Amino acid sequence: MRIGHVAIYVNDMERERDFFVKYFGAKASSKYSNFQTNFSNYWLTFDNNTELEIMQREGVIDQPKGTYRTGYHHLAITVMDRKEVDELTKRIEDDGYSVVRAPRMTGDKRYESVVLDPEGNEIEIIAEGIFDVK
Repeated sequence: MRIGHVAIYVNDMERERDFFVKYFGAKASSKYSNFQTNFSNYWLTFDNNTELEIMQREGVIDQPKGTYRTGYHHLAITVMDRKEVDELTKRIEDDGYSVVRAPRMTGDKRYESVVLDPEGNEIEIIAEGIFDVK
């Protein structure tokens, strides 16, 4: 088994789409809209065919995104190595997005950073593999 896709509601689908295309190389579908249900979405496909669905619907409530809460916490995107984590994090920060955690080695032997997408959702950028803690 595998996870088929992850879906999130957003306020500005085009801005979210552009963020994932620019920084993570996602390929975006055409926008789908159902005017009877006031629903729209884009499918974003990544290199390994993992999909993220970004959706919009009239009447969706935009709840505060507290760090410690139940439900969606973050989306992790794996990159090739530590250098790519460092470079991508800096690029995202230089373009004005927030870095929640600068690149670092975690206690579970992973090298990662955490940034916020345009709507404040946490995106973890993680290097491929498990590393010795040094």
